[in-house]
Amino acid sequence: MMALLLMLAAPPMVVIDERDVVREEAPPHGAIGMSTAYRISDIVPQPRTMEFRKRVLHKGAAIGLHPIAHDEVYYVLSGEGEVTSDGVSRHLRPGMAAYLYDGAVVGIKQIGRKPLTLIISYPVAPK
Repeated sequence: MMALLLMLAAPPMVVIDERDVVREEAPPHGAIGMSTAYRISDIVPQPRTMEFRKRVLHKGAAIGLHPIAHDEVYYVLSGEGEVTSDGVSRHLRPGMAAYLYDGAVVGIKQIGRKPLTLIISYPVAPK
């Protein structure tokens, strides 16, 4: 029985310090403005089943409109933003999340005085 449990054991956890994965880059899907990206799940060994990222959109920056092929979540930590899904836009502030659906055309832009800090998560396509 113990041998069976060991064979089914999950891989060991991975602890990531965001300082180890930070970089300045233009946001994806249009390179509108600049952002600070924390590509947290990128250093997790394969196989993995999800993306988990933190991104700070600087003043005037945006993740441009793009189709998604999975459900996706944008969760606001600080600042304000305007999220769009299939032509419908909504204002987001800290503590709010936008749950976006597979097949939608989505994007988000920073608005207001403060940078927009987001957590973005979605499943990884099976290989």
